[in-house]
Amino acid sequence: MHKNDNIEAVVQEWTAKANNDLLNASHTLKLGKRCPTDTVCFHAQQCVEKYIKAFLVAENIKFPRTHDIEVLVSLLHKHIRFPLTVEQQRQLTVYASAARYPGFSEPISLAEAKEAVKIARRVKKEIQKLLE
Repeated sequence: MHKNDNIEAVVQEWTAKANNDLLNASHTLKLGKRCPTDTVCFHAQQCVEKYIKAFLVAENIKFPRTHDIEVLVSLLHKHIRFPLTVEQQRQLTVYASAARYPGFSEPISLAEAKEAVKIARRVKKEIQKLLE
């Protein structure tokens, strides 16, 4: 097995997991008013995180164990224009941890959860282009 074959397999594992997170978030949104928006946002964040990590693996860029989207984006080559604002990156990071536990101050609206899924889809699309 060539080293590149192994990298490609790891990238495929990351993207498969990311796709499962996006599928879970998208499906859960269909619950409408009964939708657990915190769960949707968590899975949207996970999708974004895993797609970034897949790309970092493909580029042979080491990354720390973190859920911080801003930290992961900072590791990308400067010529890559990432499709999220710093504010969006920070909000996604909140979904990875704070929104999953009691004490998160504000409930997440259905509109906010839909936006998180929309962002995850956009990141998926952009990173898939980069991976081609």
